[in-house]
Amino acid sequence: MKNYSNKGKMAVCIELKNNNYGSMLQSYATQVMLNDYGFDYELIQYRKKYTPLFIIKSVPRILNKVVWQDKIAERGKRKFIKTHPTVKKSVEKRREAFQHFRERYFTAPMSIYKGYDMLQKSSRKYNAFFTGSDQLWSPSGLGSNFYNLMFSYPNSYRISYASSFGVKKIPWYQRKRTKAYLSQIQCISCRENSGKEIVKELTNRDVPVVADPTMLYTGEEWEKMLPCERVVKEDYIFSYMLGTSFKAREAVYNLKEQTGLPIVSIHQYVEADQNFGDISVENAGPAEFVDLIRNAAYVCTDSFHGSVFSILNHKKFIVFNRYSESDSASKNTRIESLCTNTGLINRRYQPNKIMEIQKGIDYDIVDKKMEEIRRKSYIYLEKSFDGIPK
Repeated sequence: MKNYSNKGKMAVCIELKNNNYGSMLQSYATQVMLNDYGFDYELIQYRKKYTPLFIIKSVPRILNKVVWQDKIAERGKRKFIKTHPTVKKSVEKRREAFQHFRERYFTAPMSIYKGYDMLQKSSRKYNAFFTGSDQLWSPSGLGSNFYNLMFSYPNSYRISYASSFGVKKIPWYQRKRTKAYLSQIQCISCRENSGKEIVKELTNRDVPVVADPTMLYTGEEWEKMLPCERVVKEDYIFSYMLGTSFKAREAVYNLKEQTGLPIVSIHQYVEADQNFGDISVENAGPAEFVDLIRNAAYVCTDSFHGSVFSILNHKKFIVFNRYSESDSASKNTRIESLCTNTGLINRRYQPNKIMEIQKGIDYDIVDKKMEEIRRKSYIYLEKSFDGIPK
């Protein structure tokens, strides 16, 4: 592996604020990757200043369906927590687990810039800018101009790695601005096939589809990166659902009836999770999340990273759609790309076929596909890093 310690200081825009397992783990994997390459880098975070001008510029967000969908979901969770006092203790335990993970595993220097002016002025400190992965290019976040690197000084060197729009199409009123920032990023790669198509449509550039940062490392490597005492000693079904579907959870109960195994879950503070499962792990941080997948007999999930770690750990798993396919703001595209590119399209749930999960998976074939995806991803990374001016 090449060493890039002579490339000056890089600014790395990653998501560390949200207590989201996938976001935190892909951010950690990004840090590990940059350490492996010997970079001098800084994790940078942006905090908005709600000035009158900022509020005026944010008005167009009211047209954004993805924004409203996310806001409604978050409001529903807050209402559920407020009306279920015992849940508040669980929320606090999980918050503490995430904070412990940040303090233990994020060792790189970090700078927090408050207000867009400070963010822009400080960009002169860096020799290159790096963004990715997860849904950092979601239409709901366009207004911040942070993860799309538009804050960086003119003609600066910009790299995106495994960036995700999260949707299949960009809203018509955002197409011009999306094209503008894509045109200023020298090195673009996407996590989903649909992202590649969006970039092609808007800029006529052919860009590669690469591995999510979490997929750059094998299950065995993750076990060394995140050693963890086994959370649940017995055999179990691990259910990790981010959506609100009662039917998906009913399917998990059907699997329990067939196998006799208890259901272990990480609740999401929605009505469908009320009294769901046999064991709820309230204090699970990202390391415990990975361990719960690593040691499960079966995994049932509607999560992209729940699926990723099931594959990395050679699990028998099934993945549910979190959104209706007819929903224009659906984010199912990431699951579709993952299953297609790894040859596991048959692991997507079909009604009344929960027992399909018991079918074996030829992970020798899957691992070969994963190795090829990693190989192409490292080629992209090194080509991008080679271009950084000294």
